[in-house]
Amino acid sequence: MAPIQTLIVDDEPLARRRIAQLLAGQPGFVIAGECGTGAEAVAALSHGPAVDLVFLDVQMPDCNGLQVLQQLPARPRPLVVFVTAYDRYTLQAFEAHAVDYLLKPLDPDRFARCLLYVQQRVGQVAAPGWEALVQALPAPPVPYASQLLVKQPGRFYFVPVEQVHYLEATGNYVTVHAPGETHLVRATLTQLASQLDPARFLRIHRSLIVHTTHIKELRPWTHGEYLVTLHDGTHLTSSRSCNEGIQQFLRQFVS
Repeated sequence: MAPIQTLIVDDEPLARRRIAQLLAGQPGFVIAGECGTGAEAVAALSHGPAVDLVFLDVQMPDCNGLQVLQQLPARPRPLVVFVTAYDRYTLQAFEAHAVDYLLKPLDPDRFARCLLYVQQRVGQVAAPGWEALVQALPAPPVPYASQLLVKQPGRFYFVPVEQVHYLEATGNYVTVHAPGETHLVRATLTQLASQLDPARFLRIHRSLIVHTTHIKELRPWTHGEYLVTLHDGTHLTSSRSCNEGIQQFLRQFVS
């Protein structure tokens, strides 16, 4: 089978070199070219020889990776693996149908697993026993958000998720409750929930998600609900529709 023609797009030369080093000697892959800007990538993918795979940096000064994809013509697009130092673009990346999402600094085992995903997608058999190799590689980490972006007129700022006590749906916004302050994020609670680690954030109500490390007590309440008390004294009430998730959360502490 023909080798997978691969384009590397990143504005940092060292980052391009790192990807090239990890690809070196990998059977079935050929580096077809490199681009240092989003504009170069658009030109190469629109008018250059067809490629099968693109390692695409998300943040570039002239044109970010998502904008690169938006500018491409309707010709068949290559598989895309986003590469970035930031985890906050995960949702947008997969909405753009990326085959994978790699965080810098690149881990060799994680990179190798990515290549196997790509080979499966193009129908190329990597090597005899590749299924056993996939199982032997460490599972890819799920890049949950480490901070939430808050937009205000004239500025953007970030709230680390570890500082969040709970999130509350407020119309078309979500109120993020942190020690001594609140922040308003224009998003739905479901959208934010998809970016948060479910091992640390528990949905207790259609309009409430709580950071589990801040839970002090859960007490059975009326009509099958729970009264949830946080360490700072905040009282929240769950809904019965979330009881299964709450009970699953409690079971992990029962030996």
